[in-house]
Amino acid sequence: MCLIVFAWRPGHAQPLIVAANRDEFYARPTSPLAQWPHAPHVHAGRDLEAGGTWLGVGANGRFAALTNIRDPHQPPSRKSRGELVAEFLSGDLSIDHYLSDVVGRSLEYAGFNLLIGNTNELWYFNARETAAVMLAPGVYGLSNAGLDTPWPKVLKAKAALSEVLDDPRPEALLAILSDSQTAPFAQLPDTGVGLATETLLSSVFIASPTYGTRASTALIVQADGSRVMVERSFGPYGGHLGEVELTI
Repeated sequence: MCLIVFAWRPGHAQPLIVAANRDEFYARPTSPLAQWPHAPHVHAGRDLEAGGTWLGVGANGRFAALTNIRDPHQPPSRKSRGELVAEFLSGDLSIDHYLSDVVGRSLEYAGFNLLIGNTNELWYFNARETAAVMLAPGVYGLSNAGLDTPWPKVLKAKAALSEVLDDPRPEALLAILSDSQTAPFAQLPDTGVGLATETLLSSVFIASPTYGTRASTALIVQADGSRVMVERSFGPYGGHLGEVELTI
């Protein structure tokens, strides 16, 4: 997952609104949003290569999502970061206990940002920090650096999300995620991947022959705990592959 914008509003009729794009190589095998057969309380897509996921919901209001930290110089890891989301959604550890476990073994993974929460709390952990943070109400953006790092696509998507919060609907959230305009050169971050790649990765929606936005997900959580999830899947050059809508 490479871009998540979300509104955390505890006490509101819709306490959590999420719009998220997962960017990945098109060749990596993936299954779309669905109920997991071995863990029927989990609803998420699935990375079929490593078995984890990038965003999903579980029992008792559980929510989790993850982005990678972009750093071409970090050493590779044999562990998939997607298992961190899958373990929380399918397990029953409290947020405190799960985060304590993750913090203690974060060096086993390449860099990541992790969001986990339930109906009452939402927490953020950056693997390069020493502690997780409980988030205050607000509108946030997360890409492949720290929370609210002001990359152009993060700023653009956060502003767009703020504009639809009076009446958030899946179609409006998905429209935010479909913006394929790249940022001007002068606004690009320098993460060590070169100007051409920085430009490709600077848009909210990424499309190319080999790498791009694989899934766009809209999640709306209601105060009664019910959730609406819509996921659109894409292939090379941004070709639309399908759509899944679930009310949980």
